[in-house]
Amino acid sequence: MYGKKMMLMLVPAILAAQDFSGAKALEWTRKAVAFGPRPAGSAAIAKLQTMIRAELTAQGWQVSEDGFTAGTPVGPKVMRNIIAKQNGTSGRMIVLTGHYDTKAIPGMNFVGANDGGASAGWLLEAARALAKLPRKHDVALVFFDGEEAFGEWSDTNGIYGSRHLAEKWRADGTLTRIHALINIDMIGDADLKVVDEQNSSPALRRLLRTAAAETGYGKYFPPQGIAIEDDHMPFVRLGVNAVDLIDFDYGPGHSYWHTAKDTVDKLSAHSLQVVGDVVMEVLRRLQM
Repeated sequence: MYGKKMMLMLVPAILAAQDFSGAKALEWTRKAVAFGPRPAGSAAIAKLQTMIRAELTAQGWQVSEDGFTAGTPVGPKVMRNIIAKQNGTSGRMIVLTGHYDTKAIPGMNFVGANDGGASAGWLLEAARALAKLPRKHDVALVFFDGEEAFGEWSDTNGIYGSRHLAEKWRADGTLTRIHALINIDMIGDADLKVVDEQNSSPALRRLLRTAAAETGYGKYFPPQGIAIEDDHMPFVRLGVNAVDLIDFDYGPGHSYWHTAKDTVDKLSAHSLQVVGDVVMEVLRRLQM
């Protein structure tokens, strides 16, 4: 089910942790949140899509879209995964992913600062930090649309964008080239605790926690494990070496999740920096 076991070895310092800025990631998150609620198919998410495409293009990435119409419990919704890519030389590919939509909650001004905003902001900063670096493998940044369910989550209601792209990449052979996929979700919480997500590749879970410990951030990656259905799962089910970075304890008793309390003041540039530094170390060890 999972990819081949990876050797945990030090490689030349191609990446510098300071290249990633948590402060800049938080600023991108603020800009995303400023558009307001951003459910799939909304006018607000279209504005965010324009901002994402413009920034990725400005940073020199090859930008494409995986557009499709999803059947949802509230009718058809047009969705767009945004894909940024830079080429390496190995023929293999490392993929960093996260969603940029917010859940549609009738009667609530749900702006999704952490849940949708932080992952979009983090990926935009990763685009800047990685843009000019030498690379062995292709690198793709994927902004997933339609992660959120319309109403209650089910096997067919939720993670629309990742399900669509995983199937597309299975059909065209791209999946066989993926060396590792790292999904980022809800990582802006000022009280950061990234769970040991049990559905993820065991090799990548070990690598992630080794990288966290050796960068001095081990306390933000406690050993508590939980299995979560997130955007990595369509890829895991198709045999991709994938891991999910998610803090699923947001606010007292997880009370901020999917509520109007999910606002930018609950987030921290330091938390975004921690995840940025750790992922940069993971990329080093994957010999990006």
